Amino acid sequence: MVSAIHKTVCLPSPYPVWQRATWEDYLAYRDGSTIETVKLFFNNGYLWAEMGGEGINHATVSRLFTMLFAFWFTHFPEQIATELGGCQIENPGLQAVAPDLVLYLGADVPRWQAGESRYIDLTRWRVPNLVGEIADTTLATDLDEKKQIYLALGVPEYWVIDVQGQRVLAFRLQSDGHYQQVVQSIALPGLAIPLLEEALQRLEAEKGSNIRVAGWFAQAIANLEPQGQP
Repeated sequence: MVSAIHKTVCLPSPYPVWQRATWEDYLAYRDGSTIETVKLFFNNGYLWAEMGGEGINHATVSRLFTMLFAFWFTHFPEQIATELGGCQIENPGLQAVAPDLVLYLGADVPRWQAGESRYIDLTRWRVPNLVGEIADTTLATDLDEKKQIYLALGVPEYWVIDVQGQRVLAFRLQSDGHYQQVVQSIALPGLAIPLLEEALQRLEAEKGSNIRVAGWFAQAIANLEPQGQP
């Protein structure tokens, strides 16, 4: 039986809140929801559901960063990379996340096989090298609760893209188990975080054309030399 939690979290709201829930609640809602565009997060007895389709700002920036990844790894083709943004990632019984950006480096990436779960099961697959959240209306949660989940999962690099503030807050997992803000990416060696912020700022000058901004980024990195891979 689906518990009462679903009667609460399935109500669309621009300001979702964490609700008490069990892992069974999460699974029931994940597999039984009739809402197609929903992102689910679960952490040690609490569930968060982000409802509705993407807004214009979120979609513009999300697709921009996917294109930036594509141009980066086209320029540095020696590194195999796979982007799985939006895919549900689960540490069964404990955590579940659905990051806007999910970057795997290397060939050993999650791949679906018939009869298996459609989601990334971390008891079988490793964590991504980088995850990111597009923070249009969810900045506080992305920098607090979600950040703590990614820390618990051991994600090496976490980005929060502040759409309104035109900032990229990048965090690197330290040996002491904490995140520290950095200005250089480790997953994309040689990439300065301020360059990403400049891309965000150029969206206004380009009248929101993320494709034109992505083209500018490709030119901006054209002379960069390869650096050591993580």
